[in-house]
Amino acid sequence: MKIVRRIGVPPSARGSNSGSTCPDVFELSDGNFAVIGTEATEALDPELPADAARADYERIVIVSRETLIRAKADIPDA
Repeated sequence: MKIVRRIGVPPSARGSNSGSTCPDVFELSDGNFAVIGTEATEALDPELPADAARADYERIVIVSRETLIRAKADIPDA
């Protein structure tokens, strides 16, 4: 599995001071997506709706609204 491309714009285009450390979204070679975000599993796990669950190996991460909005145009429809 490899990162194929960034989805959306780089952090520097979203106002990151360092241009390198911010939430980010990537398309993977297997068609899945990977995200860099703020780990929030402990805080948000109790807030999950009754019909949602996560496996022990899964984490809840926060990605900024701007990151996802700026990525929207690059996310394929299918």
